[in-house]
Amino acid sequence: MLSDGTARDRTIARARLKFLENAELPAAIVPEGIRNSWQRSKYLGIGTDEVVVPYQPDYDRESRLVRAATPVLDRLEQALAGSDACVIVTDRKGWVRDRRVGEKRLSAHLDRVHLAPGFNYAEEFVGTNGIGVALEERRPNVVLGTEHFNERLQNVSCAAAPIRNSVTGRVEGAMNLTCWNGPARTLMAALVQEAAGDIERVMYEFSSSHQRALLEAFQQVTHYGDRPVLCLGQDLVLANSAASARLTGDDHRLLHEAAAELGHAPRTRKQVRLTGGETALMRCRRIDSPAGAAGYLLELAFTDHPCDQARPGSRTRPRDGQEAARPRPLPGLAGTDPAWNAVSRTASRCARERTPLLLHGEAGTGKSALARAAHALTGAASAPVVVDAGTDDLTAALHAAPTGPGRALVLRNVDAVPPGQGPAAALALDTAAAQGTWIVGTLTRAQGVPDALRSCFTEASPVPALRHRLADVPALVDCLLRRIGAGVECAPEVLPLLRRHDWPGNIRQLESVLRKAAAGRRTYRIELGDLPPSLHSAGGRPLSAWEASERDTLVQALLEADGNKLLAAQRLGISRTTIYRKMRAYGITLPARH
Repeated sequence: MLSDGTARDRTIARARLKFLENAELPAAIVPEGIRNSWQRSKYLGIGTDEVVVPYQPDYDRESRLVRAATPVLDRLEQALAGSDACVIVTDRKGWVRDRRVGEKRLSAHLDRVHLAPGFNYAEEFVGTNGIGVALEERRPNVVLGTEHFNERLQNVSCAAAPIRNSVTGRVEGAMNLTCWNGPARTLMAALVQEAAGDIERVMYEFSSSHQRALLEAFQQVTHYGDRPVLCLGQDLVLANSAASARLTGDDHRLLHEAAAELGHAPRTRKQVRLTGGETALMRCRRIDSPAGAAGYLLELAFTDHPCDQARPGSRTRPRDGQEAARPRPLPGLAGTDPAWNAVSRTASRCARERTPLLLHGEAGTGKSALARAAHALTGAASAPVVVDAGTDDLTAALHAAPTGPGRALVLRNVDAVPPGQGPAAALALDTAAAQGTWIVGTLTRAQGVPDALRSCFTEASPVPALRHRLADVPALVDCLLRRIGAGVECAPEVLPLLRRHDWPGNIRQLESVLRKAAAGRRTYRIELGDLPPSLHSAGGRPLSAWEASERDTLVQALLEADGNKLLAAQRLGISRTTIYRKMRAYGITLPARH
């Protein structure tokens, strides 16, 4: 007679084969997480009978993750000596960074399927496996035997849990436990989660040491002057007012990459071109802590000397760089982010000079609104004519647009111009420009401009995504609420929540959220409960319909209970432990109760 485990394995194996043959959803006995992973794996075309994974033998063996994991793996290696189990650590992208195996037979098998340091076990390469699913869904999971998508992995079971940064909440890697199929496999989940927690605690200790070193270096430098200073660590960014007024999140990334390229020289200089087009001379010094390299201290000098200020009462004219650094407000728009200032200045100048301009950026970032505002700033009496490249008869629509001085023509989605209509559309734009019309094109990526239209645009400027200018969110909220005209304001605790969101739909999504919240509010201002549940979640992956429903139900219960987890759990009929686990899984954050 078959054991319950063996019978279950065979049932799941039959469901998997049926799924591979006809793409029907597997039987209900297959856990939902496994079914979802099978579907992703099949969509990606993952092989089922051979393991083919990328290999990178060169990697940082002294990274913070590896150094934090080493004492935990050393302890587990001793405990698992002689057993049919192994422990593995990967980085956030699935690259195996360390492996400890209890017996030679299992080690040989893992080598054959390339589950070894230097190989990548992300779901996109291997299909359903513990490491891949944990990183894809950002939560602990167990993959038992026949639940693996690839047949060569089905004689082992594995449990994995994400390793998170305790400060930022970001997933840094995964902890995995793999063993031969057997009765002990049900205990794997608890062990791997405990090990992941141990690594997280060591990483936190490293972070604390790193942060103390960075803060001390930052305070020493900023104590003696007001030049722009930036301290960049893996989990910490420190900037004085002279630096924060000029730099965006993308600038931080560019500067960090430039600092890393300079190597371990104690003091070096390098010029870096920033996102707004300006150039900064960076003097870099690496900061070390007892736990290793902590980050970089950067002292900056902008080549246009934007921080120089005219003395009070002085008649000295501001330098060009100082003038360029000032915000360039446009009617109906808001924001002081340096990258936003740069594109606003460019649009204003091009509108005045009638210079054809290409604005490129993600959908919803406000490209068309920027063109309208810059055109209005010239004193034009008429609004720009907007033509979508997807119009049935594009050429006729362009020729029908009013032209001449004081007119503007915006061609949306330039990359969607049909190839056959490219030359005719280019001729229509050139003709309008020759008559004094300001020509503006918008699209997502500048590289997508058809060859026939490239010469129609003299300048191009990127429009930053909202997630790269989150400091502008309060000003944008005020501006959008005035536009909505609801006579409403946001409660103080709402703005921090809005600033934590990634806003994949950019300003358009923010406006939509505010409109719905203003229409459904219960008081004179927008409260937390008026916002959609998705804003209370910081999950980094798309959710299934069932998961989204579960998340929304959980958020609503927590809001109704004023953040009281115990009360919310009682109302939902679940344990408080489950509440905490679900909140971590979905990245749900709520303000502290007062």
